[in-house]
Amino acid sequence: MDWDQLELNPKVITAIKKAKLKSIKEVLHLSGPDLQRLTKLSSIDVQHLLKTVSLALRNNCVLTGVIYICTEDVFPDKRLQQLIALQHELRTDVPGEIIKKIKFGNSIFIEHAADIETLFECITKRAPILLSRGMVRLIIIDSIAALFRCEFGIQHSITKAKYLQSLGAKLHQLSNGFQSPVLCINQITYTVDERGLAGTNMDVLERVSPALGITWSNQLLMRLMVSRSSCEFSRDTDASATGTVVRTLSVIFAPHLPQSYCHYMVNAEGVKGAE
Repeated sequence: MDWDQLELNPKVITAIKKAKLKSIKEVLHLSGPDLQRLTKLSSIDVQHLLKTVSLALRNNCVLTGVIYICTEDVFPDKRLQQLIALQHELRTDVPGEIIKKIKFGNSIFIEHAADIETLFECITKRAPILLSRGMVRLIIIDSIAALFRCEFGIQHSITKAKYLQSLGAKLHQLSNGFQSPVLCINQITYTVDERGLAGTNMDVLERVSPALGITWSNQLLMRLMVSRSSCEFSRDTDASATGTVVRTLSVIFAPHLPQSYCHYMVNAEGVKGAE
């Protein structure tokens, strides 16, 4: 996108070019004070520049970045690099030279939140900046239950419920305000039968429940569950011969989808559907 295509004052465009800012990404990666220092523009002109660029990017979907918030383990960078290296095998319909030009890892913003305070700071202060500038279109929190189960005991159930409600309200606000989906990963609690057996794949839904209970369930618009398929199913697929686990993605509830499921596999190159 050329600077002249944006509705900017000519003096702003001239200042940008003098500062040798060649792309929109360079502008968005700088803070307001840094832009003022480089371009010698007023704070009002800089704010107008950021708003104009952000709006143009959101309207044209130029960037599709993601905020990935880790609350347990470190970000799986080794796996990410493997996925990037094998994209040509996953997307055989896309010419190889195009895939090589895409910098897949450049638009992933990683945050490690070891406590609830850090998580709220990320959601309330840092995420809105990236969303408002059009630099991301998705928020992933991995996972919600990790922090709340560690920091709150049974005697603090009321306080935990208030924090969960506040977090849910803020995520709804971000999602609605910027038209961006939010994916929250959560653990489940599992109930075995009297014989100690987990049961078949058909009654899995009846034996599990979200780890954070009804308080967090009420904050969700849609719930999906990922599970490993039973051995009986795996033996009927070609995947069992190669050692690949067949998994199931189930729609538990959603306002626009019926309760249904599909099967898929996670290979070295990524996710693929299974018959």
